[in-house]
Amino acid sequence: MGKLTGVLKRINLPLRGIKRRWLINSLALSLALIFLGVAGYMVGLSAYYYSGMQSALQNRAMATANYFSKYITTGYDDFYNSAYLFARDFNDSDRLEVQFIDTMGRVQVSTARQTVGFTPLTGDIQDAITNNRVSAWMGIDPLTDEHILSVSAPLFFMGQEVIGVMRYVTSLNEVNRRILIALAGAVGIGVVLIAFIIFTNLYFIGTIIRPIQEISHIAKKISDGSFGVMIEKKYNDEIGELADTINNMSAEIAGAERLKTEFISSVSHELRTPLTAITGWSEVLLATPASDIGEIHKGAGVILKETSRLSKLVEELLDFTRMESGKMTMLMQPFEIGAELEEVVFMYTEALGKEGIMLSYIPPDDAIEVVGDPSRLRQVFLNILDNAIKHGGDGKRIDIALYTQDNEVIIEFHDYGEGIAEDELPFIKRKFYRGKTKARGSGIGLAISDEIVTMHDGRLEVSSVSGAGTTVTLGLPYRAAS
Repeated sequence: MGKLTGVLKRINLPLRGIKRRWLINSLALSLALIFLGVAGYMVGLSAYYYSGMQSALQNRAMATANYFSKYITTGYDDFYNSAYLFARDFNDSDRLEVQFIDTMGRVQVSTARQTVGFTPLTGDIQDAITNNRVSAWMGIDPLTDEHILSVSAPLFFMGQEVIGVMRYVTSLNEVNRRILIALAGAVGIGVVLIAFIIFTNLYFIGTIIRPIQEISHIAKKISDGSFGVMIEKKYNDEIGELADTINNMSAEIAGAERLKTEFISSVSHELRTPLTAITGWSEVLLATPASDIGEIHKGAGVILKETSRLSKLVEELLDFTRMESGKMTMLMQPFEIGAELEEVVFMYTEALGKEGIMLSYIPPDDAIEVVGDPSRLRQVFLNILDNAIKHGGDGKRIDIALYTQDNEVIIEFHDYGEGIAEDELPFIKRKFYRGKTKARGSGIGLAISDEIVTMHDGRLEVSSVSGAGTTVTLGLPYRAAS
């Protein structure tokens, strides 16, 4: 693996990240397969050439030895004379050397005079003499240092006694040259294959790396604050899905950032208004004579009202912080939810009556018990009623109903105001969302309420009909009273 990395570095391929891992892994496998293929091809080709040549030479030696043995009728003199005549008239001396060897392994007659009197000491000669069979040997010729193939066939006197050996010797240089040419061709094909694999891998990796680099570049822009920047989608695959996901994330972050800005602006305004009223009336009260009880009473009332508003806003902000950090807790216990709802209705009835808004509550016939946090659910009721007053108070009526249905406790709040625009309904539970309303508020009350209801394994749904008002429905798990 280290050598492969070095090779890739020498051919100036960038080895970083996914590209490095991909190239090393794919090339390692490809090189192994190509090496095995070339090695197998060369082994097969060598075996084909060598075994073919050996088989042909053995057949020729066997046939010649059988024919030659027929003319050995008187003994060694006849053997030498026949060998001399055969060697003299041999026509393939340019390709083959014919040797006639005595039983001591010494060359007596040869088509190549330099080998006469030489003892080759190759295994085929002794095997032919000892075992009376045609034998082959392949290796380096001790006399010429050539790579040779030799085949020895025993010669029989009267068909029984081995009187000598006829040996064919051929150089393998030409065969080796052909094998080397074939090896060079196979290696060349392997190199071309490797180059092709590298090229195709680089191209394929490029189709992955470049989009990822573009996505990474855009992601860095988003992380640096360029919210809303979009990635051009070029592929309908996993890369395209990743681009869509980041585009959605960018749009979400941009929307959240916009809502956060609006929220800060809204909260700043919400804080400034009561603080201005408190400051102004405090200055008025300081300048008001102690005898002017009416003015003092009026100023104190305004300060109390605005202080209460500030307290509610701060509590909402604290709840929002707890919700975002996952630290909002519930003190769950069984309680009668109708009693809790009646207290909230009682608190609002008189105040709403002074503003000309009628609050109607339809209590259930029997006590309805749930398991939950009474104070948190009361907070949800108050938030929903506040929203009904702010956004639907012009309808001059708010109806509240409590009942059970399909093992669920249902609480409905319905106002008769102008309603919520259909395109705004999917977003009204979103944090900081205030829509097109001009009513005052932080924009997080409904989001907090939805979180509280969810933590009770319940649901909070909002439906609205333009001109006919808005209905907020709470669904909580029903617990039969014990």
